[in-house]
Amino acid sequence: MSKLIKVVAVLLLSSVIYVSCKHEIPFPIGSGGGGTVIPPPATVTCSADTVYFQNTVLPIIISNCAMAGCHDAITHKEGLTLTNYNGIMKMVKPGNASGSKLVSVITTNNSGDVMPPPPMAKLSTTQIDAIKKWINQGAKNNNCASCDTSSFTYSVAVKSIMANKCNGCHSGASASAAIDLTTYNGVKTVALNGRLMGSLQFKVGFVGMPQGARLPDCEIKQIQKWIDAGTLNN
Repeated sequence: MSKLIKVVAVLLLSSVIYVSCKHEIPFPIGSGGGGTVIPPPATVTCSADTVYFQNTVLPIIISNCAMAGCHDAITHKEGLTLTNYNGIMKMVKPGNASGSKLVSVITTNNSGDVMPPPPMAKLSTTQIDAIKKWINQGAKNNNCASCDTSSFTYSVAVKSIMANKCNGCHSGASASAAIDLTTYNGVKTVALNGRLMGSLQFKVGFVGMPQGARLPDCEIKQIQKWIDAGTLNN
C-alpha cells in the first residue's frame, strides 16, 4: 500500500471513531481543531490564591457546556466552541467577570439563556466563584502542578475530580448511561464493578472518559489508590 493510501485510510478510520455520552470532542483538550491555539505556559507550583485555567476552569466548561448539540467542536452552537482557551475567551473580558458573557449565562435565572441548559443542573456556587475569580485575575491560560498521589481520600481527591471533570455528563435524572457520579454511592458502584477505572484508563471495551482526553496520570492514580484502599467514604 502506498504512503498516500495509508494516510487516507487512517483519516477515514479516525472520522468514524467517536465517543458516546453527551460530549463529542474529536480534539484533545486544549486543541482548537483549527485556528491559532495559545499554548499554556510552563507548569508552575500551585498557589492557593490563584485559579488556573487548565486545572479548574477548562474541565468545568468542558464537562458542563461542551456537549453534542451545544458548544462542542462539531456543533459549535452560536459559533462557539468551548473546548479550548481561544473559544472560551470569546465570552470573557479579562479582569471583568461581571461584564463577561460567560458569567452572565452561568448565573442567569432565565431558563432560555442559562448554561448549561435545563434539564442539566446549573453550575455550583463553588464552580461559578472559581470562574469569576479566574476572570478577575486576568483570565490567563495558566496551569499548575497540584496533584499529590499521597492524597486520595474520597472527600479531598475523588469527589473533586468527579465534580470538575465528570458530573456535567453523569448527574441528575438525565445522567449519561444512567450513571450518577455526584454521590458517594454512585461513584462507589462503578468503582467496584470496574467501569470507573476501565473508562478512565481507556481500556478496550470501555468508553474512554473524560471524553477528549484522559485524566492526568496523577489523578488516575489517586482514584486507583482510593479503590485499592476500600472505596471508603472518607
